[in-house]
Amino acid sequence: MNLYLGIDFGTTGARSTVIDSQGTIHCETEYTFANKGQQQPELPSVWQNALWDVIEQIPPAIRNQVRAIALDGTSSTVMLCNTDGIPVCEPILYNDARGAAVTERLRAIAPDNHTVLSATSSLAKLLWFQDFREETAPTFFLHQADWLAFLLHGKLGISDYHNALKLGFDVDTLCYPNWLVEGIAGAATPELPQLVAPGTPVGEVRAQVGDRFGFPRDCMICAGTTDSIAAFLASGVNLPGEAVTSLGSTLAVKLLSHTRVDDSRYGIYSHKLGDLWLVGGASNTGGAVLRHFFTDVELDNYSTQIDPEEESLLDYYPLLKKGDRFPINDPNLPPRLEPRPTDSVEFLHGLLESIARIEARGYQLLQELGAPPLTKVYTAGGGAKNSVWSAIRKRYLKVPVETPIHTAAAYGTALLAMRSVTD
Repeated sequence: MNLYLGIDFGTTGARSTVIDSQGTIHCETEYTFANKGQQQPELPSVWQNALWDVIEQIPPAIRNQVRAIALDGTSSTVMLCNTDGIPVCEPILYNDARGAAVTERLRAIAPDNHTVLSATSSLAKLLWFQDFREETAPTFFLHQADWLAFLLHGKLGISDYHNALKLGFDVDTLCYPNWLVEGIAGAATPELPQLVAPGTPVGEVRAQVGDRFGFPRDCMICAGTTDSIAAFLASGVNLPGEAVTSLGSTLAVKLLSHTRVDDSRYGIYSHKLGDLWLVGGASNTGGAVLRHFFTDVELDNYSTQIDPEEESLLDYYPLLKKGDRFPINDPNLPPRLEPRPTDSVEFLHGLLESIARIEARGYQLLQELGAPPLTKVYTAGGGAKNSVWSAIRKRYLKVPVETPIHTAAAYGTALLAMRSVTD
């Protein structure tokens, strides 16, 4: 039997899913990051330990039938490595807005309203590395998924054009634009990754990795994608107008469209997906805010006491720290979590309703800027399990809100791995 392994690196942990050619799941594993994956110098070793752990948990009898592997990582989580692939400094996470310090340089380089014009874009972080690191030894600029795949196939400096969108890669011409190459030129310029389509076979698994885990010698490692696109792929959505909202630690929306829509004023960007476009954005609001105030047990208990058809009068913008990316692209946007009622159920109702309003505003913007009318929203991520929240969101979105059969990003990357060697 041929099996296919997908590995998802989200904000709080890593997960794996193994499927067969029919899409049937044969194994799922999970690993939670130390310190919840927050910014820390040891992050590369945390990720590497997680990668080996989720693989180790897969039974040997399944591992030795895996024909292809693909990984996803959080979009715009980036790092610098030396020419041996060893990280040379602390990675910068997806939501880190230190790129605000290079805003003027970024605006001088990039075209107006380009996707990279955000304090959290990959390009902003690359410029920050250039301006604030004193080291000038040769380095490679990689995304999280690029480096993790390198650990498996050993070919340094290869990325996919989903991860590289916020670096400035042009998916129309399939090359780095001149404004980018010329704008970053200098003594401390890292080597940019070579770009291939998501799912492209890159190389066979390294011999030492194959020997350690019992993968077949010809097991192929494929170019990956981002975590939110992986969740979209898992859903099976293929009709323009249908969308997937990923309700994990953050809120990410993806709407399938015939038309490309990009507008940095609102943090809106489009990924190429076959002959169509995946239009959307990602907000820093979401499940991380809820878990800051409530345990999982409290969330379940209090949610059942909320009437989802009754509108909350509390108007929040739920963030854990200042700054959002979409539908408001402002690194200095302050959280709004007051007034806080003494009743915890009322407070949770206000938070759920406010996140639903942000989601609805996001989809409204996409349509105002040229995306097709929204017809249905599928929900992925932990938030998909909360039926009360889904009912609140349906009231705002005014279209059916459903949970697809498969919601895990790891399932989406497993599909990517399968299609890479069977299409």
